[in-house]
Amino acid sequence: MSNKFEAIKERTGNLLCNTYGRYPLAVSRAKGCRLYDLDGEEYLDFLAGIAVCSLGHGRDDLADVMAEQARKMVHLSNLFYQEPQLDLAEKLLSTCAAGKVFFANSGAEANEGAIKLARRYMRKVRGEDRYEVITLDHSFHGRTLATLTATGQYGPIKDGFDPLPQGFVTVPFGNVNALRGAIGANTAAIMIEMVQGEGGVRPLSQDYVNDIVALCKENGLLLIVDEVQTGVCRTGRFWAHQHYGITPDIFTSAKALANGLPMGAVLCTDEAAKGFEPGSHASTFGGGCVVSAVAAKVIDIMVSEHMAERAAEMGAFAASEAEKLRLKHPDKIAGARGLGLLFGIELSCDGKAVWSGLLANKVVCNLTQGKILRLVPPLVVEKADILVFMAVLDKVLTAL
Repeated sequence: MSNKFEAIKERTGNLLCNTYGRYPLAVSRAKGCRLYDLDGEEYLDFLAGIAVCSLGHGRDDLADVMAEQARKMVHLSNLFYQEPQLDLAEKLLSTCAAGKVFFANSGAEANEGAIKLARRYMRKVRGEDRYEVITLDHSFHGRTLATLTATGQYGPIKDGFDPLPQGFVTVPFGNVNALRGAIGANTAAIMIEMVQGEGGVRPLSQDYVNDIVALCKENGLLLIVDEVQTGVCRTGRFWAHQHYGITPDIFTSAKALANGLPMGAVLCTDEAAKGFEPGSHASTFGGGCVVSAVAAKVIDIMVSEHMAERAAEMGAFAASEAEKLRLKHPDKIAGARGLGLLFGIELSCDGKAVWSGLLANKVVCNLTQGKILRLVPPLVVEKADILVFMAVLDKVLTAL
């Protein structure tokens, strides 16, 4: 490690709460699909800020929009009417079947808003005392107390935060009978991710999704889809639920929505939106002028440059290259799965050693569940970049 890195690592330890298991890398700048450390060394980025910078790093067109809007007005408050927010809402709603949107600052806030909307809709619109939300094992919905409780993971993520809020039930992934058995008189909604990202890049099957939709209709439940990681073209459609031909009552977005600026959104049908009224929910910074202007530009680029189609194409290419590696290293790669450029390679060897080997060879990705290499590169990634990643992975696996 260079002296520059050791110095910034020491400052971090002295100044910041110790909440992150940080990578042994300090980044000074980024461009496209590349990161650069303090010494100017280049790294291939297959993490994109955890599926955030989907249009790549350092885009002049987004920086120009940011600067132009900042000179006009940075913050106004949602007590006023404002056009940047409405322009974004029109563009966002044009990509889906939702009728209304509420803006927040993050995925956790968006999911918290979705939970609040589901509960309030049941009580204030339906007049029913329904408040429970059913989620799936290995899901991840955020780190507020409510979204942490909704998250179907255990261990350190929940350790020490008791008592957690009531009103959440977690059932085994893919088990329809368990899901059916968990539905009771107080159940308000079922909350799912179409592809579990933190849970190991696990897509839901079409049959399972069909069963979930049927159970919601049969029992008068709302369907909430967490699209924080899967949305905005990541999976090969603008929204992952569009692969399955369903229309959620409520779904959420964040991460890629403003390509790095803090932005979240709760999208819902006009019917579900009746659950909110003035004073029932709010956000000081949600849908602010600058982030709204940038997010609107992001949607323009996503649509005009066909990023969903590109994600599908590049994801298929990555899958074919991963299969070649699996055949070459059958004792070290168990398989690969995902949708579009939310792609996971499951290892049957020491996952931490493989991840560390990739980083040592200047390739950045994420290791989740201890054995899944989660690949979420910018959607502007080239086939040549994917070949570089696979070549380095091949090298690392061969050396194990």
